[in-house]
Amino acid sequence: MLNPEPSAGLTMPRPLAPIRLGREVIDVPVILAPMAGVTDRPFRTLVRRFGAGLVVSEMIASQAMIRHVRKTMQMILPADKDDILTVQLAGSDGTVMTEAAKLNADRGARILDINFGCPAKKIVNGEAGSALMKDEVKAARIMEAVVGAVSIPVTVKMRLGWSHENLNAPRLAKIAQESGIQMVTVHGRTRQQFYGGQADWEAIRAVKEAVSLPVIANGDIREIEDVVEALMLSGADGVMIGRGAYGKPWLLRQVMDFMTTGRASPVPDAAALRAIVLSHFEDMLETYGEYAGLRIARKHMGWYSKGMVDAAEFRGAVNHASEASEVRRMVEGFF
Repeated sequence: MLNPEPSAGLTMPRPLAPIRLGREVIDVPVILAPMAGVTDRPFRTLVRRFGAGLVVSEMIASQAMIRHVRKTMQMILPADKDDILTVQLAGSDGTVMTEAAKLNADRGARILDINFGCPAKKIVNGEAGSALMKDEVKAARIMEAVVGAVSIPVTVKMRLGWSHENLNAPRLAKIAQESGIQMVTVHGRTRQQFYGGQADWEAIRAVKEAVSLPVIANGDIREIEDVVEALMLSGADGVMIGRGAYGKPWLLRQVMDFMTTGRASPVPDAAALRAIVLSHFEDMLETYGEYAGLRIARKHMGWYSKGMVDAAEFRGAVNHASEASEVRRMVEGFF
């Protein structure tokens, strides 16, 4: 966990302005990344409760969206009544992406994000995600089609490139700007790196210098120190936090407080943490039912307990629990 005063001795490299996307305003540009299997409605709700500039849905396959798959419909529920519902779409067919975009807009989405960054083999083999960075013409057609199909802002999330031999994010960002895209987020790795090595925040600066759009830095932002360095090296207009929020749904609030006041709010104490974990657990059970909710909760329990005494034993016990009442007792005792 972060120490109680994670911002001690740190200062922001420069003040960050709110980001305006059409009628939507991100007052403090700290964004929760779209993460498959993680940023579901219960987790987005929890992060929103602490505070976040923007939260983004799990990546949604456009084909599943237009088939109205029940699970997919559940993925686009807003976190709360004030949520700027932001949905990330993945796909390789412009027509299908357009239909999915319209459906999301009709169902209340206020911002759409196009995925050009996912490195997963299943997505890449379908010529979607980061595979589209290899085909700028096709990527341009998809962006133009989606922007033309809806009246809400459209953004894009990409990587530095497919490989270090073709770091084409600046060029693709220019194409995005010409296509009507309103914001670009760049994960500081290539597709071939997957999540290995260290994100190259300095390489994101070339994207920022190539366009007049807001550019958001993403990748390996886990601590306040990372925020400071990422903004300094990239020149970006904000940060997107993904894996750094695992087991720390309060992290975005800390970053926002640091950006606005120069001091990050403290980590929740033991009693507050126990209440957070239990609340999250109950929301997962309500959303998915006991059978699925128990299984989905396992990874979150592992993240919440990481680094604590007897965490391995706690995780093992949770993973073998078959009833929600067992897990409640374990959480009460462990935290």
